[in-house]
Amino acid sequence: MKKSLIAIAVLGAVSSTAFAQSNVTIYGIVDAGLVSERGGAAGTTTKVTSGVGSASRLGFKGTEDLGGGLSAVFVLESGVKVDTGESDVAGSIANRQSYVGLKSTTAGALTLGRQYTPYYNTLVQVADPFAGGLAGTAKNLFPAAGVNTRNSNAVVYNTANNLNGFSAEGSYSLGEQAKDNSASRQLGLAVGYANGPLTARAAFNSRNNDTTTPAVNTNMGHNALLAVNYDFAVAKAFFAYGQDKGVFGSVLPSKQVDTNEFLVGATAPVGPAGTVIASFTRKNDKLAANQDADQWAIGYTHALSKRTSTYVAYAKIKNKNGALYTVGNNTEVGTGDKAFNIGVKHSF
Repeated sequence: MKKSLIAIAVLGAVSSTAFAQSNVTIYGIVDAGLVSERGGAAGTTTKVTSGVGSASRLGFKGTEDLGGGLSAVFVLESGVKVDTGESDVAGSIANRQSYVGLKSTTAGALTLGRQYTPYYNTLVQVADPFAGGLAGTAKNLFPAAGVNTRNSNAVVYNTANNLNGFSAEGSYSLGEQAKDNSASRQLGLAVGYANGPLTARAAFNSRNNDTTTPAVNTNMGHNALLAVNYDFAVAKAFFAYGQDKGVFGSVLPSKQVDTNEFLVGATAPVGPAGTVIASFTRKNDKLAANQDADQWAIGYTHALSKRTSTYVAYAKIKNKNGALYTVGNNTEVGTGDKAFNIGVKHSF
């Protein structure tokens, strides 16, 4: 009898460890707005657009407690076009994020799959008062599109959250090109510090744009970004400086660039539910063509509840010497040098 009780106790302990409870959450954002664009080759364009402030999405995320401060984690997230009901990438199921990994309360997290780059996280989380969305998004002039936003086949490590305010993130994306392990691979690093009202982060991104099918050799692309924001309570100030050299997500030699970017901005609360947003961004082209650009942007968001908000924004780009930068939003690059947005966003 005593042996049976001991066996049952041991079996119960093993079962509680091996079959720890999983926690799966369905989440998403439904964002749609009216967008009016001017100054482009197509003239004035007015349309209903999905994902103006934040990209519309449907996602599943989960954790399983493995014991000893270790958890299994996963995310599967798909983009949705609210204006048409389609997937924002045809034929894709989880095009925004799809990863699985392990997370430790003391050692950090290691994840595998399609994930955001440290450069993009730094830009939208720390540098940009518009947080990557609306007409004033910093993505209009900073190189944050394509593979600078997300990488497939990526191995990402994030430090734990108990390092006296310091944090670090590293990403390595395998190119998976036949006969050349270095082709199309990408490396991203970021280090940050957050303490009270101050948040600062520096990021570096490097990509080998060579391909083997077809066989194309081109220059490396390098991006560096310093971002700081400080909350003065009456307003939050933002500053960012970036440098770029080489090719970014393209194999065309004509896309080789040598530029830098500068951003200053602010957000300020208005009453209990409103926020005013403003920024100025300058693009400095160091090549002989000297195709610089300046962007002025202003916006306002109003929280109707914890999950629902409305927004309005306007931005204008002044292109110089034939530059062709356009005013977009979170999900579109835009068609003109001026754009106005008004819309609503709900998170669940």
